Amino acid sequence: QVQLVESGGGLVQAGGSLRLSCAASKRTFSLYHMGWFRQAPGLEREFVAAIYRSDGSTLYADSVRGRTSLSRDNAKNTVYLQMNSLKPEDTAVYYCNARMDWNWRAREGGYWGQGTQVTVSS
Repeated sequence: QVQLVESGGGLVQAGGSLRLSCAASKRTFSLYHMGWFRQAPGLEREFVAAIYRSDGSTLYADSVRGRTSLSRDNAKNTVYLQMNSLKPEDTAVYYCNARMDWNWRAREGGYWGQGTQVTVSS
């Protein structure tokens, strides 16, 4: 069982930045690929970004590529999602996900955090 705790969400103006963090409980954190999804009201959960468990390779959704950077610190069992040039359409609850497979088309599976709200005002 892996427990994930997100933090760093909040209210920001368009064009601003936020850094989300996801802290994992498990010492075997480095065995998991880590990712972020988001869900806006009335919409399905969508993939945002992911980072490979060992070499730090990253994958980004087209909607955030170029504005977002995902990193991980295996010594601290934490991943960081740096989001810049935020837009109102980035408003959503952001969820951290830990999984063993590298299939980010699947919106379920693995372990999930409780989510953190990001609101971008225009």
